[in-house]
Formats: sequence, structure tokens, C-alpha cells
Amino acid sequence: MEVYGPVPSRRLGQSVGVNHIPPKVCTYSCIYCQLGRTIRMQLERTSFYPPDEVLRAVREHLAKVQERGEHIDYITFVPDGEPTLDINLGEEIALLRPLGIKIAVISNASLMWREDVREDLLDADWVSLKVDAVTEDAWRRINRPHGGLRHEEVLEGMKEFSEVFKGELATETMLVRGVNDGIEEVERIADFLEALRPDKAYIAIPTRPPAERWVKPADEQAINRAYQIFSRTLEHVEYLIGYEGNAFAFTGNVEEDLLGITAVHPMREEGVKKLLSKAGASWDLVERLIREHKLVEVEYLGHRFYMRKLR
Repeated sequence: MEVYGPVPSRRLGQSVGVNHIPPKVCTYSCIYCQLGRTIRMQLERTSFYPPDEVLRAVREHLAKVQERGEHIDYITFVPDGEPTLDINLGEEIALLRPLGIKIAVISNASLMWREDVREDLLDADWVSLKVDAVTEDAWRRINRPHGGLRHEEVLEGMKEFSEVFKGELATETMLVRGVNDGIEEVERIADFLEALRPDKAYIAIPTRPPAERWVKPADEQAINRAYQIFSRTLEHVEYLIGYEGNAFAFTGNVEEDLLGITAVHPMREEGVKKLLSKAGASWDLVERLIREHKLVEVEYLGHRFYMRKLR
């Protein structure tokens, strides 16, 4: 078991991570996983480490971090496997609660059909659920689930959780070229997310070496299309596409601002022009960033958008 960080996170600010699942014990063997193929596929929840040991490790790590005067926004359960496989997760959250730091859990959502899992997660402050596919075929192709899982039960479990969870709910959708980035699948995902009503819906692409070499990230056109479709019914949609630097920064430097904003979401042409006008800059800047392969122009429903060029 390992406690690490804090690491900067767009979603969670400064986050201390709790790795409480041995690598790589999971319910899925996702084709894009940066940790490689799953070593041990498992459905049954079990005890991996005593809850008191988890509490002690977190306390010791926090003491070291606080000695350095560093700020911590969240303690995050983000292990080398599926966190809800830990049957002690609810008890561990309860033990960490008196530390006075918000608690987050990043889950693949595969065990949300279990009432005990939903109950454990109710005590977290922030929960992220993976929604890579809504159709059975796409789910099996991208997530490669344990044979005992039923997709309809997983989806229904997420809905039940969203109806009672009082904290912040996020979803994450990883788009893989030719697998789940087509318009029909994306529209089905958007319809499902509308029912979940997440506080924020993230669109991601593989940015690190995936488990399967043939996996490619969705291209800029597909990412922008997904963003536009999600945004029809969801209020807060953002990219998680792994750009360097501070994607939140509004620096007063129009080039940095433009690249920072378009790393999070696409900007329509009129929005870019308004930003340039406020900064006293010309359209030449956009043309230069396109030539330098830092910015790309895409079209959707008759409108021209600009977004960061993928690596």
C-alpha cells in the first residue's frame, strides 16, 4: 500500500493519493489502461490492507507534507486497480473523515450495481464514475469486463447512486478512435449522462502508452463533436487530454490564455476574436499557432472551432 503526493490535479487541486489495491487487481482490463493488462480479474470485494494501516499511512504522509507547508485539497482513493474492490473502503473513508480533508474516489463504476458499494461511496465528498460506452458491444470492446458483470446492471447502479449522492459527482468518458468515438455511441452516452446529472462530465483520450498497442486516441474532430453533443444537455463539460502547463491560467499573455482555454474546451471563432480584441492582438496569432501545430481548426454544424492540437 502506498500514499503519495500531493500531485496537481485539474479535477481535484492538490491531491494526496491512496493506492490501496495491489497492482493490477481489477474488474476491467481496459484496452487503453496505462498500467497494462489486468493481472487478476476479480468481482468479489475483499480486504487488501487493514483499515488502521491505511489510516496510519495517510496520517504519516500528511504530517510530512504539512511540515513542508504544502496545501492539500483532497485525499483521493486512486489505486492500481478498482478501488471499490476493497471491502473496507467505507470504513477507511470514515476513519479518514476526522482529518478534515475532503475525500475523493475515482472508480470505473463496474460495481455500482452492489448496494454496499453505493453505500460506501455515499460518504465521499467527490466521486468520479467511468462511462466509456452505453451499448453492450462497445463496452465489451473498450473495457473488457469480467465475465460476471452485466452492463445493464452497471448502468442502473450508476443511476441509483446519482439519485441519492449528496457530494460532487463527475463522469469520465475515454474516447478511443474507431471504438466508441462515433456519433451514435457518443449520443447514447450523452443521453445516459443527462439522466445521471453529473456536476461535471469529462471527455478524455489516452495520453500515455495503452495496454494494447493498436489503441489510438480520438482525433480533434471527434473530440470537438463529443463536446458539442454533451454540451446540449450537460451544463459543465471539460476535456482531460493531458496537455502540459496550467490549463486554468489566465495570464494576461493572450497566446498562453488561448492555448490554456482550448486545452479545456473548444472556442468558437467569434470567441477567439473577442479574446484577441480584448488583448489588442490580431488574427495572425491564430494563424501562427496553427502553423506551429499548437492549435487546430475544426468545424461542427456550420461553426468553426479552435482547440489545442493533440500530440
